[in-house]
Amino acid sequence: MVSYSSNEPVYCREVDCEGYVNWVFDENSPIYRQIAQMIKNEILNGTLAPGSKIMSTNEYATFYNVNPATVQKAFRELVETGILYKQRGIGMFVAEDAHERMSFEFRTRFFTEVLDPIVDQARQAGIPLEAVIRYLRSKEDESP
Repeated sequence: MVSYSSNEPVYCREVDCEGYVNWVFDENSPIYRQIAQMIKNEILNGTLAPGSKIMSTNEYATFYNVNPATVQKAFRELVETGILYKQRGIGMFVAEDAHERMSFEFRTRFFTEVLDPIVDQARQAGIPLEAVIRYLRSKEDESP
């Protein structure tokens, strides 16, 4: 899974002997959150474009072999955060600004969950922030 946050749930696909895909969800995280995260990841990586219609509740439920109420809960969370919107009688769609919203959320979480602890540890170790900045700049030209 490609996820935009280090503390997001981990899920994977397993293919059984007949070639069917079985989804394996992280039992430590609610399934609806994992489904919401999968949809977010598809938006971030461009699989789901702004304005595109997503699968129905029943299609997702069948695809992931989960209760439709679980999928509905994931949809509700995504609608409440402005990632998806619904058109009555037509379906659910990716909001035009969904990618930007999630990119902003990612940046915010990255700074608070990743960089803030690094800055705190550097201070505790007596490492000047300028040294941390120089180190980060030295990594700028390296390939991932």
